[in-house]
Amino acid sequence: MSRFRPHSVMLPLKDKDKPIVQKLLSAGCCARCILRFCCVSVQAAYRRPHQETLQELKSFISDADNGKPKDSTEAKEENIESHDAVGPEPPEDPPSKRVKLDPSEGAAGGVMDGEWSVCVVCLGVLQELCGAAQAVKIAKAVKAEKYEFDSLVLSVSLPAQLCVREHSCWLHVKNELRAKSVAVDKDDIIQVKEAFKWVLQGLVSKELGGVAVVTRSVFEVGVEFTHPETDADCHFLATTCPDCFKPTKNKQSVFTRMAVVKALEKIPDAKFLRHYPSPPAAPSGSCSSQDVQCLHVSVFVAGRYNKFCRSLPQTPWLIDGERRMESSVEELIAAPVLLSFRADGFNFSSSGREDVDVRTLGNGRPFAMELLNPHRSRLSRVEMKQLQETINASSDKIRVRDLQIVTREAMSRMKEGEEEKTKSYTALIWTQKPIERQDITFIDDIKDLTLDQKTPLRVLHRRALAVRQRVIHSMSTRYLDSHHFYLGLKTQAGTYIKEFVHGDFGRTKPNLCQLLKSDTDILELDVESVDVDWPPPIPE
Repeated sequence: MSRFRPHSVMLPLKDKDKPIVQKLLSAGCCARCILRFCCVSVQAAYRRPHQETLQELKSFISDADNGKPKDSTEAKEENIESHDAVGPEPPEDPPSKRVKLDPSEGAAGGVMDGEWSVCVVCLGVLQELCGAAQAVKIAKAVKAEKYEFDSLVLSVSLPAQLCVREHSCWLHVKNELRAKSVAVDKDDIIQVKEAFKWVLQGLVSKELGGVAVVTRSVFEVGVEFTHPETDADCHFLATTCPDCFKPTKNKQSVFTRMAVVKALEKIPDAKFLRHYPSPPAAPSGSCSSQDVQCLHVSVFVAGRYNKFCRSLPQTPWLIDGERRMESSVEELIAAPVLLSFRADGFNFSSSGREDVDVRTLGNGRPFAMELLNPHRSRLSRVEMKQLQETINASSDKIRVRDLQIVTREAMSRMKEGEEEKTKSYTALIWTQKPIERQDITFIDDIKDLTLDQKTPLRVLHRRALAVRQRVIHSMSTRYLDSHHFYLGLKTQAGTYIKEFVHGDFGRTKPNLCQLLKSDTDILELDVESVDVDWPPPIPE
């Protein structure tokens, strides 16, 4: 059975495209950019070797001179589309096998001095940088990172000056289009990024053993191109459209792609042409391909933790840049998790936080971790159980339960209505004045006591000064001796328990000192429960 070869396929061009093709060839555009400007959306046309397409374009425009049929579309676009079904195209010829054309042709059609010249629009992105060698480079970088993935999306970052050069070429052919009464808008031109992906997606998929290269995926492979030689192409826009270019903290240059596109939309054609040549000047070299960047979307892990130590902060404790404690709850949990998911970093959050000297008992405090750029994104239930056991075996200061992978959307449930939730505490109280058992029993009868709490002095450095109303729903007492008793509290989340006990120099009212008519202080505090029903419990 005969196999259909790509070089036997005619390009999907019409007679009206001839003058456009001629102008763009003369301007120094590459074959694929000419197809873009002719609004060719048949993907297989871009996958053919660009030198081969160039030869056919030259034959196409010479048809009129030779009296040959004028419309190559009669070869049927279906032929090109059918080529998609027979597998990937053969690789482009290596430099040693390239056809050298007559030097007298100059830059026309992307040819200079008998060698292929760099395209004045894409700066080589759709020429030598868009083929089998690039696909091998991408696949090699992906394999080296050892990600686990089922599909990937290919992203392309291009120099902003490509927009300027495309606009210049568009103006170069716009009058020709109008003269032919061809209704084509600049937005109809196929984007360089799209053409690049059409060529590369199948080649990259093949190099990665058939992995699907799709338009949406949790795994992104980014290819970036730069062209320092022509960076100055954009500079005239800063004076002609200064409002479009505002310095930003995170951007190295004000000439971002979005800013350049916005400026090109505003600048009148005549003004553009006074500052920039049309067609653009030929570059001396192609774009440079930067390192391939791989990025997996975040994975979210949640659970509950107990803290059994009174000298362990929740997060790393730094004062004036110096570490005060050797570890933290966050770090003890994060280290094994990062290792299992092979993530680059993490963000830790929880339903409230306890002080360094406070234990968290009962069912524990809900927490969640965003794992940044995980190289592994899926663990089975058995593997998650093993990870939980690894965390718990690593330290006797904490314990984790209900460890599970959750969605980004589910994370919000931990914070929803956080201040409406209740928390239960047990505090060891000291009183300056000697007390009898009957002196504290009245506290058991107090219900829904509303406090006015001015931001405590101890957290004023990190929280805004304000008076916050909080409710103590109920209290219970257990007498120990003439100066000590246990106080149980069920409170609205966000209540400062220590300040309620000692008054914080009158910044919390009412307080326990006022209720007992004695100076009081808190010696120990335990969180007994955090009443947030998330994440879902996992049976032991």
